[in-house]
Amino acid sequence: MASPTVTLVTASPNPAVSGQSVTLTATVIPLGAGTPTGTVTFVVSGGPTLNGTLSGGTASVTASGLSGGTHIVTATYNGDANFTSSTGTTAVLVIPASTTTTVTSAPDPSTLGQSVTFTAKVTPVAPGAGTPTGLVTFIIGGSGGGTFTQPLSGGMATLSLSTLGVGTHAVVVAYSGSTDFLPSTGTDTHTVNPGPAATTTTLTSSVNPSVFGQPVTYTATVTPNPPATGTPTGTVTFVISDPDGVTSTQPLVGGTATFTTSGPGTGPHTVTATYSGDTNFAPSTSAPLTQMVNFANSRTSISSNPNPSEAGTPVDFVAFVEAIPPGDGTPTGPVTFTLTNGVDTITTSPTLDTNGFAFLELALPAGNWEVEAVYEGDANFGASGVSEYIQVVTEPDSGTVTTSTS
Repeated sequence: MASPTVTLVTASPNPAVSGQSVTLTATVIPLGAGTPTGTVTFVVSGGPTLNGTLSGGTASVTASGLSGGTHIVTATYNGDANFTSSTGTTAVLVIPASTTTTVTSAPDPSTLGQSVTFTAKVTPVAPGAGTPTGLVTFIIGGSGGGTFTQPLSGGMATLSLSTLGVGTHAVVVAYSGSTDFLPSTGTDTHTVNPGPAATTTTLTSSVNPSVFGQPVTYTATVTPNPPATGTPTGTVTFVISDPDGVTSTQPLVGGTATFTTSGPGTGPHTVTATYSGDTNFAPSTSAPLTQMVNFANSRTSISSNPNPSEAGTPVDFVAFVEAIPPGDGTPTGPVTFTLTNGVDTITTSPTLDTNGFAFLELALPAGNWEVEAVYEGDANFGASGVSEYIQVVTEPDSGTVTTSTS
């Protein structure tokens, strides 16, 4: 007849920390002569079911990966031909494992505006094992820093910032802990170099080619060279090549500066924009831009007083030459008047004044005189003219004369 048994079960270490392997040992005590043989089944609540073989009345197995908390272990001796089965229980306490948290930054040192990546790594302290989960809080001191919370993934958390100001920044990271892992903190410092970041200045023209006198707006845009970011401040100096030169310094607002001018004269002109730089950003000069200024179109009109007139009475002829938009300014040079009555021809070339007027005074014989006014143009304005104007000259005391103009 089979003898009864008593099974005792123990766990070591107990308590264990998260990730630590636990050795479970069952001792089967016979209530009679002999030594029990066979197997023992270990059932761990919230864990594995394991089987061990008795040797000298004991069986041991190793349980791994037990989560935090209390686990009930039931060891059942399955009996043999001489001994009956029996069961024993114990409890295993798994407590959170200690952790260490480290933090690094790259690149370190960085330049102003450069993106910096902070990396926190949380690892268990032996005999703890496993991969911590949860949240890490980054506390970045100094200008452009702040407090940021990031999730752990694979035991690591990252944070990228491009807002840090010049100087040394204290860095603290705090792991919040979890069911299986205790909180921990790590510290570091990060340095942002004071040297200004390189920039690129680009220059554009609102209209190119333009015509003489037409307003043209030049726009300079200043951007930091990667990996730097931010918005440069300061001034931009625009230089336009010309016999006399055109230079204007304008403020940089939101990374752009503009300059509007209706100069220079006709022909090609080289335009550059030079950024002055500031505390955080280095100076730079744009690639040269060639601005082509073409002749402006002109328009010529004529009038006379009086018209009709009497033979021998002086007549004032006026030619007015003006720019046609978008051209602007005052044309210069002579206007050639040609008057003919079909028999006689009169030609003379008065010069335009500073307002664009040319004056001519003539006393003409009686008849219908065709008047032509031709402006030959100058360095900045194209030629224009009028050729269908009629000056009516009557005999003295000849009565009313019908005026013919066009």
